[in-house]
Amino acid sequence: MAQINEAEVLDALRECYDPEIPVNIVDLGLVYGLNINQEEGHVDVTITLTAIGCPMAGEVMEEIDMRVRQVENVKSCKVDLTFDPPWSPERMTEDARWELGLV
Repeated sequence: MAQINEAEVLDALRECYDPEIPVNIVDLGLVYGLNINQEEGHVDVTITLTAIGCPMAGEVMEEIDMRVRQVENVKSCKVDLTFDPPWSPERMTEDARWELGLV
């Protein structure tokens, strides 16, 4: 059975950017969960956004779905949006902090 490579899924997610901050969603700490069902070729991604009222939420979720489905052996993807716990800048990686000049 062909396997889905988690690192490739994360690389695909790194191609998705928050519409207000020029840093990818992984380094921003917006990806709260990643579950890969190898048997079904399915990926569940749980994300949050930096702002609850973000008018671009639908577009961000569509882009995540599109990019994850491009990963080899992925047959389907579901993107869930949560605001629990709320996002905070402490979730950012050190790379993201450098990129934004916060270090």
